[in-house]
Amino acid sequence: MSMSQTGTGSDSTAANPLLESWSTPFGLPPFSRIAPEHFAPAFDEALAEQRREIAAIADNRQEPDFANTIVALERAGETLTRVASVFFNLTGAHTSPELQAIERDIAPKLARRSSEILLDQALFARIESLWARRDALGLDAEQARVLERYHTMFRRAGAALDDAGRERIGEIGERLAVVGTQFAQNMLADEASYQLVLETEADLAGLPGFLRHAAAEAASERGLPGKHVITLSRSLIEPFLQFSTRRDLREQAFTAWTRRGENGGPTDNRALIAETLALRAERAALLGYDSFAAYKLEDSMAKTPERVRDLLEAVWQPAVATARQEAEALQGLAAELGDNVTLAAWDWRYYAEKLRQRDHALDDAEIKPYFQLDRIIEAAFHTASRLFGLRFKEVKGLDLYHPDVRAFAVTDNDGSEIGLFLGDYFARASKRSGAWMSAFRKQQRLAGDIRPIIVNVMNFAKAPAGEPTLLTFDDARTLFHEFGHALHGLLSDVTYPLISGTSVARDFVELPSQLFEHWLEQPDLLSTFAVHATTGAPLPDDLTKRLLAARTFNQGFETVEYLASALFDLDIHHDPQAATRDARELERGVLSRLGMPQEIVMRHRPTHFAHVFSGDGYAAGYYSYMWSEVMDADAFTAFEETGDVFHPETAAKLHRHIYASGGRQDPEAAYIAFRGALPDTGPLLKKRGFAA
Repeated sequence: MSMSQTGTGSDSTAANPLLESWSTPFGLPPFSRIAPEHFAPAFDEALAEQRREIAAIADNRQEPDFANTIVALERAGETLTRVASVFFNLTGAHTSPELQAIERDIAPKLARRSSEILLDQALFARIESLWARRDALGLDAEQARVLERYHTMFRRAGAALDDAGRERIGEIGERLAVVGTQFAQNMLADEASYQLVLETEADLAGLPGFLRHAAAEAASERGLPGKHVITLSRSLIEPFLQFSTRRDLREQAFTAWTRRGENGGPTDNRALIAETLALRAERAALLGYDSFAAYKLEDSMAKTPERVRDLLEAVWQPAVATARQEAEALQGLAAELGDNVTLAAWDWRYYAEKLRQRDHALDDAEIKPYFQLDRIIEAAFHTASRLFGLRFKEVKGLDLYHPDVRAFAVTDNDGSEIGLFLGDYFARASKRSGAWMSAFRKQQRLAGDIRPIIVNVMNFAKAPAGEPTLLTFDDARTLFHEFGHALHGLLSDVTYPLISGTSVARDFVELPSQLFEHWLEQPDLLSTFAVHATTGAPLPDDLTKRLLAARTFNQGFETVEYLASALFDLDIHHDPQAATRDARELERGVLSRLGMPQEIVMRHRPTHFAHVFSGDGYAAGYYSYMWSEVMDADAFTAFEETGDVFHPETAAKLHRHIYASGGRQDPEAAYIAFRGALPDTGPLLKKRGFAA
């Protein structure tokens, strides 16, 4: 890792860079000076400081008011927030055995401290007093929203329970932090340890040049120069399943990919799943809810498990019917090609790619040279500029946490500072799988005009030195998706940290990201930024038309694999007895009820369903992507109705009510302020090709 592995002694504040004031450019953490051994004492000092600050609020003998209670709570723990932001960004994007050991130790401590605050009776009494007098406090709309969120947080954390209930709730939170951390580390260990070494030309059969190059680079990084390696990084495993003619190797790779966390031994996650479900069900029961799903969804746009199920199952029926038709077509194609096989899950992507080539004349080997990573980054920046007037300038020479990370200063049209954007695009063994947006610093105005530092983390296969990194169209969509999240953090315009940026309901947070994806498909954007890596020629009109015409190709498969995961998540968290059954039994039960096609597996099988089991974030909430998609499909229609996908007035409303407002208002009210009404599922079904 690029962080220093030697420290100057972290027994004093002066020697610990995490506890110093940072006079670095943009206020970045001084990564090269930070060593793993700095984190434990920094957390200790930051927790002690926060404890003193919270005690001063709880013990304040003055009558509670917004300033001495809510504003004071918002200001408390500034050092802890800063230390934790650095630490957890690193454990996701560039971890090490030393950081993982610290994570296992600190996660339960932080959970315990959070519970202590949220269950503190003196604090809760002050918030209850303010809540009872809220209409007489003279609060503006943002202050009223922050008070409402604090009252909701304390109530839902169990502050109103008796002594025994509060004690048990605290124990549950602490144990869940331990279990969630171990789940994620087990998954990363399985991903990092697996490699399919392709020894001979026969092993490489069918692989296009871009994939051979990426596999050679992966082999070199793993100390196997001259060979080719397929890892479980999505940017390697998925194209291997698409193109490899070696069915035996596809089965090996697919099995390893789908059995992460389910291989026995110390990295097996099944016992952790059972314990997680039991603890979540117990917490919900203590708080008076029938299930964890009922508890979780109360504080969301959806409100109830029933509303979520109605949406998911309404889409499931046309999706599974389409998927079955797709399976028949793929089985027929295999027969046409003379392949005497019964279609299996490791065959789907292979035959789907051949069908796409036949029916749409599309081949990723033809498409990828037009989607250079650098040009797609430019396309995302251009879109943000057209919509919101932003400017991006790369800043070289900054002290960042890995040599691959790039930094961009973000300014408004008039040159005023918006924030700093970091892009960390390439897969490596020290990074967990997937793609995400995070913040090293959130926007707020309570402690001055604090500008955000936002990072996008992805796992694209890095090209050999001197060659451009090429993306699939799906990779390009992922980049746009995560950049939509980044804009939600960068454009935040609120006073209070609690409601900054992406601090919104889980089923609303995907709206800015999924909506931003729509601009990638605009022909003018493609003709400008999708240019051939060798010739510089723009994406031909004919290829653009074929690419966009195929946007609903394989949509039955993609929707079914997602919905199966979302319905599994909902079912197991709505069944208080789920913890008594093995994860595989739970999976079989849900898929049997749904009538899951045998040729398709869940997008995230239970033992590597990190969204749901490495923390509470998406637990009983994986449906959120589709809930937000109902809105994003309708929201983009607002632009199409004007005849201009960059319509200035519509973009201004989008900026004001969605991207800049953070959690300043209820998400339903925010959407109505932008669009005038809530949407139905019609645009979503049309977008996915399921409309009648």
